[in-house]
Amino acid sequence: MALKKVSSLRSSLVPRAALAAASVALLTATFTSACTSDNGGNPTSQNLTGRGPITYVEGKDTTETGVVKQLIERWNASHPDEQVTFKEQSNDASQQYDDLVEHMRSKQSNYDVVALDVPWTAEFAAKGWIQPLKDSFAIDTSTLLSPPVASATYNNTLYAAPRNTNGGLLFYRKDLVPNPPKTWGEMLGQCQIARDNNIGCYAGQFAPYEGLTVNTSEVINGFGGTFVGADGKTPTVDSPQARAGLNTLVTAYNNGDIPKEAITFKEPESANAFTQGKLMFLRAWPSTFGDAGAESSLVKDKFAVAPLPGENGVGASTLGGYNAAISAFSKNKATALDFLRFLISEDAQHIIASGALPSVRASMYDDPALIAKMPYLPALKESIASAVPRPVTPFYPAVSKAIQDNAYAALTGNKSVDDAIVGMQKGIETAGS
Repeated sequence: MALKKVSSLRSSLVPRAALAAASVALLTATFTSACTSDNGGNPTSQNLTGRGPITYVEGKDTTETGVVKQLIERWNASHPDEQVTFKEQSNDASQQYDDLVEHMRSKQSNYDVVALDVPWTAEFAAKGWIQPLKDSFAIDTSTLLSPPVASATYNNTLYAAPRNTNGGLLFYRKDLVPNPPKTWGEMLGQCQIARDNNIGCYAGQFAPYEGLTVNTSEVINGFGGTFVGADGKTPTVDSPQARAGLNTLVTAYNNGDIPKEAITFKEPESANAFTQGKLMFLRAWPSTFGDAGAESSLVKDKFAVAPLPGENGVGASTLGGYNAAISAFSKNKATALDFLRFLISEDAQHIIASGALPSVRASMYDDPALIAKMPYLPALKESIASAVPRPVTPFYPAVSKAIQDNAYAALTGNKSVDDAIVGMQKGIETAGS
């Protein structure tokens, strides 16, 4: 419940009214405390030693091996008094977000550990909805890749355990380009090879949705640009580096190095273009590897993967994945903390990696058995090592919209690169208002 506490009694109240008002205040305060997570105060300081059954909340598990089920079964086998129940959300990210927000706003305690898409972590932290992982709640991240840890950090404090990560890869036609390009200049300089073979040179995901935010962020970050400061609020995108990055993307689209139809591409359309032999280079997530290597693929045995290109070397992939956080309103936070530590353990991360979800532990990328199953792992490790989280800000949806709207306007010629960068800057500046 969201009842507000009554204000303190004023000294000017007459004596007969004072007793009645005090009684109302006492009853209201008692009723209010019974409806919230504890007896008032900051919920992140409450229930720190609570133990017992907990609920883990995550979007629909679409992995072939049933990763979440395996994780929970492994935990439950050795924790008979602290069993974990899986609350499976829908497969729609917007519905997952709305469900979590509804529970957090109403201070419900039935969601103990929640899986957050990496851009949501800062918002949930800023609003006091998730438990800071410091002091007695600190977890050891020394064996984890640093970029996923950064994605779970807000205002210099860790708020979640990176559960799995993801990074962009450059898929390329090794039959046409034996050695992958390491820079944007090198890659675009090879586009004549694509023209000679009557195919497109390069594409990513350039339709006006979150994928365009990712692709724009990668090229701007790859040229040394940033979007927000350490406070998650101050815009920093109005810079020569950001202009250089966006200009590279826009110029490639205008001169045909990026085919015109790519302005409609989301993940399925871009993957289909590559697997049907219509592209020489493609920026995509590792999940495209299976499509490209399938029997129906026209590029089966003709492609390979590499880290994304940057301005002067390996680029800056945008991170994907989930961060696992403890709800500030959980009653059993001690159990929830142990479950977080389990999720980043070598045992749990091997289950995650075997399910084709990129691990947050560096050691998983050097496992010969996993590499045999997923040959892209060495390239992905290099990609993630230089990756950058999406803008870490409590106002991410508005920031993302400012990035994708202005990038799309620049690609379609409705804004100059300079005006688009200024538009991003202003959009980020007003995101929190």
